[in-house]
Amino acid sequence: MSKEPNHHLLLVDQDLEYLDWATKLLQAEGLKILRCDRADKTLKVLEKVPVDVVVCDIKLEPIDGIELIQRIRAHSPNTASILTAVSPTTTQIIEASQKGALDVLRKESLAFELRQVVESAFQSVDQKREMGPSSGEPPGLVGKATIIGVSRPLQNVMKVVGRVAQSDAPVLISGESGTGKELIARSIHAYSPRRKKEMLVINCGAIPENLLESELFGHEKGAFTGAIARRAGRFEDSHESTLFLDEVGDLPASVQVKLLRVLQDGTFSRVGSNEVLSTDVRIVTATNKDLAQEVREGRFREDLYYRLNVVEISLPPLRARQEDIPILAEFFLDRIARKNGTARMRLTGEAIEHLQKHNWPGNVRELENTMARACALASNDILIPEDIPIGKNPASLVGSLDDALALIIEHSRRERTNILDFVRQELIRHTLEHCGHDFREAARLLGVTQAALKKSLQLPSAANA
Repeated sequence: MSKEPNHHLLLVDQDLEYLDWATKLLQAEGLKILRCDRADKTLKVLEKVPVDVVVCDIKLEPIDGIELIQRIRAHSPNTASILTAVSPTTTQIIEASQKGALDVLRKESLAFELRQVVESAFQSVDQKREMGPSSGEPPGLVGKATIIGVSRPLQNVMKVVGRVAQSDAPVLISGESGTGKELIARSIHAYSPRRKKEMLVINCGAIPENLLESELFGHEKGAFTGAIARRAGRFEDSHESTLFLDEVGDLPASVQVKLLRVLQDGTFSRVGSNEVLSTDVRIVTATNKDLAQEVREGRFREDLYYRLNVVEISLPPLRARQEDIPILAEFFLDRIARKNGTARMRLTGEAIEHLQKHNWPGNVRELENTMARACALASNDILIPEDIPIGKNPASLVGSLDDALALIIEHSRRERTNILDFVRQELIRHTLEHCGHDFREAARLLGVTQAALKKSLQLPSAANA
């Protein structure tokens, strides 16, 4: 008499050779493997057999894999689903996570990952059986991710985005400057129940301390010099929506206290008022600082840190996403061509290698500016490494710097301008452009305070910078 299998696995893919390969890879004692090449056949199998885990391709007929796992979950809530794709998009990853997929795997990595992920799925199913029936299917969502890339580190981030978007839990997004923290925040909002209202954004490091409290919480008429009328703050304007606080590590202590109160009970008061107001806001924050270190050094409240850091998303730097660099570069070239109404530039294989060798300290923002600069300076529509002057050792730039200084001196003689004023204006302008007009980062690179940088921009000599 044959022994009953411990688990049932269903493989779904239109490629029959793949089904043969995956069957051989995954076969194990106590495991019964079933196979289908169409989504509609899958649903019929599930009516007859209690399948524990389904591994299906996104590209299926007559419905795609994401729609299929949604139907599987409705029919069999405790069945675990794993999706595969040649190159899953970030939108697909988020939607798959929303529909309950345990994982989304690229086909080229299946030889290394599939067996481990399937075994983990069986463990998850066994745990669900011990805990009882599932609570059911999360509601479907509409929206598109704005993040570009296919690398595993980015995929892992997007899976978290898909899972946290439905809740109101505060999210802290950490990562270096230029990694795309605001885009992640916008993706969370776009896939949340609050997406019908616009997400509001405030950069805590770009607003003077004496104005930041008013900007966040509003003020009453006469609350301070210049307060000529009552004004609602961002917390009032963000009611039933999402408020994104960028560079939250720069919040002054007085504002940290009021923010903690909002997170604790949803109440606050306008500046100059004792009236207690309430708001229903989902808070998403971002920082390129180590907030845990800021807490240890007494610059950030520990209780606020734990309130903000209910879910943390750590964005990988671009240097950890090598395979995303060509995709991002091509994306920026497309966008530049559409914006300028010009022919699209093309990258040679050598140019792509050149891009991937660079460390990208400025991350995605630096890559975007690099592609814009290359398009502006290239002599034809084929970009070669020489058209993309990045990643050079500073010592190798001495000759170029000498040439540039000679040109500046000659320009100043010809135009009868002050060399120092001219260099200062151009340095500020180029630094701001390089940093995507991030005043905090620009000030850091220039070695000045943000207040000094903003003051410089207000001078007549910097008006055209």
